[in-house]
Amino acid sequence: MVQPPADLEDTADVVVVGGGSCGSVLAGRLSENPDRSVMLVESGPGHRIPAEFPPELADAGILPVGPGSGWIWPYPVELTVGRAGWIARGRVLGGSGAVNGGYFVRAGVGDFDHWPASWSYENVLPYFRAIETDADFAGPWHGDAGPIPVRREPAERWHPVSAAFAEAARDAGHHDDPDKNAPGSHGIGPVPLNIRDGVRVGPASAYLLPHLDRPNLAVRPDSTVTRVLFSEGSVTGVEVATGDTVRMIRAGAVILTAGAIATPHLLMLSGIGDAEHLTGLGIAVVADLPAVGSDFSDHPEVVLPYRYRRPVARTTRTPALQVTLNTDEIEMRPYTASFGDLIPGSGIGKPCLGVVLMKPRSRGEIRLASADPRDAPRVSYRYLESVEDRKALSSAVGHAAELMHAGPMSRLLDPEPVELSGEWLADRLGTSLHLSGSCRMGTDDRTSVVDDRCRVHGVDGLFVADTSILPAVPSRGPHATAVMVAERASTFL
Repeated sequence: MVQPPADLEDTADVVVVGGGSCGSVLAGRLSENPDRSVMLVESGPGHRIPAEFPPELADAGILPVGPGSGWIWPYPVELTVGRAGWIARGRVLGGSGAVNGGYFVRAGVGDFDHWPASWSYENVLPYFRAIETDADFAGPWHGDAGPIPVRREPAERWHPVSAAFAEAARDAGHHDDPDKNAPGSHGIGPVPLNIRDGVRVGPASAYLLPHLDRPNLAVRPDSTVTRVLFSEGSVTGVEVATGDTVRMIRAGAVILTAGAIATPHLLMLSGIGDAEHLTGLGIAVVADLPAVGSDFSDHPEVVLPYRYRRPVARTTRTPALQVTLNTDEIEMRPYTASFGDLIPGSGIGKPCLGVVLMKPRSRGEIRLASADPRDAPRVSYRYLESVEDRKALSSAVGHAAELMHAGPMSRLLDPEPVELSGEWLADRLGTSLHLSGSCRMGTDDRTSVVDDRCRVHGVDGLFVADTSILPAVPSRGPHATAVMVAERASTFL
């Protein structure tokens, strides 16, 4: 490896790699100690105040993740064998939390049965409370003084499709679910949102931007970490590329918060991963951890298009989702606009109902394409390889079609025909962009990557704290859970 000149070196006590949701939380929390220097490195651009946000980042009714967006990393993926696609991850200070739909729902109580014992629901609840100020609910499950504002759209402001779908679900026997962040939540109800006055209030806005004037906190946007550096099994810093310049940042601790694709990618580039895979690419092995990039999970989604029977208006800054129907394994999402309107440049013009498998059994894999940091890794989802997944999703699509033909929905829209064959499902298959578990937390260094305090097995000074360490994708969207993990991880350091 070519070492950068000495005058291109920085130092910090802690380097946080990735300025997304988790990195923003950790940099903000760790820099509260004035005796600790913290440097946050983000590959995308940064803004110092929310007033600098371009319209597409401020407006929660737009998801700027389509082709040509300047705020994403596009990754080629294989959803099922032989079916190529691509996904987007946020590439801006704030990460994917700056470009998502503002859906801020916690993992279910039962999800934590599969986590290490120290991460039981009882142990993480105080951190869920600490991250939020819930405008609608108080009591033992909710916080009233946290950085993230949480609220739900009142029924009188629901889009016509939200209201019609909720009525159809109730008519079909589904219970009201007024608080999807309460234990035991199931049924039809409003979505908790980290949106205020139509604007996303993500972790960067809540945890990081208000504190950029701290003398011990440095933020390096437009800078990409290409390797973590080691000496005799201990972290010494990171190598960073900024344009054509290579720089070293020396640090005693490095925290990877680059996300569930970029974090395992960076670990493997740095010599941490499956030894046979790494040596085959000429990468020196620092720690043989086969679980890096292995057995990740995500929420497969099938969309059911329709057309409206009458013109339906959508007001500006309407959230993409106002209500969802949740059963034990399935989430149904009546989107308030077509993906063509929600995601500029996507070219998907029809409005649709999303049907999502929330407890998938199929597992995917991330592997290096080469030892060059500029080459995207290979991401294979392996969706629907499980027979149980195919049965569950097929059954859910059938029920969704029934709801779309029910009274209030049938008066509002005309659905396209539905088939329940495997080929039909695969042709309409997408992903919720909730990839998790690619660097799982656990005790066994053959089946996990970090321990229950987020320390990477086999090396000193290296931590991971993002959705990659979740043992599996939660049975709800992972954003609130990711923020909770970062909040708690900050106390370990």
